[in-house]
Amino acid sequence: MQPQASAAGQPTEQGSGIRVSLAELIDMRHRVREVPLFSTPHRRSPLVGLHHSKLRGRGVDFDQVRIYQPGDDVRTIDWRVTARTQEPHTKLFHEERERPIYIVIEQSPRLFFGSGRLFKSVLAAQAASLIGWAALSHNDRVGGLVFGDERQEIKPRRSKQSLLQLLDRVTRANNRLQPDNPIDPDAFSMALRRAREVLRPGSLSVILCDERTLTDAAEQQLSLLARHVDLLLLPLFDPLDHALPAAGLLRFSEGNARLELDTQDADLRQRYREQGEARSARWQRLADRLRVPLMPLDTLHDLVEQLREHLSVRHPSARQ
Repeated sequence: MQPQASAAGQPTEQGSGIRVSLAELIDMRHRVREVPLFSTPHRRSPLVGLHHSKLRGRGVDFDQVRIYQPGDDVRTIDWRVTARTQEPHTKLFHEERERPIYIVIEQSPRLFFGSGRLFKSVLAAQAASLIGWAALSHNDRVGGLVFGDERQEIKPRRSKQSLLQLLDRVTRANNRLQPDNPIDPDAFSMALRRAREVLRPGSLSVILCDERTLTDAAEQQLSLLARHVDLLLLPLFDPLDHALPAAGLLRFSEGNARLELDTQDADLRQRYREQGEARSARWQRLADRLRVPLMPLDTLHDLVEQLREHLSVRHPSARQ
């Protein structure tokens, strides 16, 4: 069940945060420099650590040697320079160019809700756009798949036109969303299966979906996908997905189903909170098992600020 889009405190349909426009997604390119999603000659992104052994296998170029810093992989220590200078030094590498970046973006009624700055569906679209522009500026090939009531796919290419086509598909899917539209429970797992079919080893697949989208079938597909490509998991949630306020009687809807809950009931709020915690814990267990970065995003805070916070710490779940 999800709260109705007309719940008090949400932005109006005429305001920002409900629907996304192509112009808005194009404007996201101006925010690329605010967050180090990918490496530049002068800045090494934490995401370079994704599947480090695989990167070496497909050709990682040597960049430079610098003094060892806490958190560096000890396997990259340059022992010759260390012996000569009597001070630990480590090698830095950068990813080979034109890496395929494949963004899997959910645009289903499950995301057509938000109690914070924007709807989850808009957050997913903005995140996909920011990542797409960042990849393009890094000379990578960009493509992806939009899933919800139907699938729309753009194969990875190193061209602005390819990214614009993907963003156009996202915008169209976003503007078709209605809270009462049926949800296909198999859409996510089928989208991941398609990603497995089109992506070659060494690609990076970025997953943008509702936190509640993870099913047993989808988890299996993610596990299979992680065997051959790098993964970056960005599950989306709203504060009301994790905790109900003590706000009296609340009305919920999903499709044609309706439900009223008395949120003054402390036991009810506790059970609801435990369900939210269980969903988050499941994503964390999956990321730990696959050893891939997990970067949850919420509708309450600015997208760029959240990404910067995630990237400011070393992810223990990322492969070493």
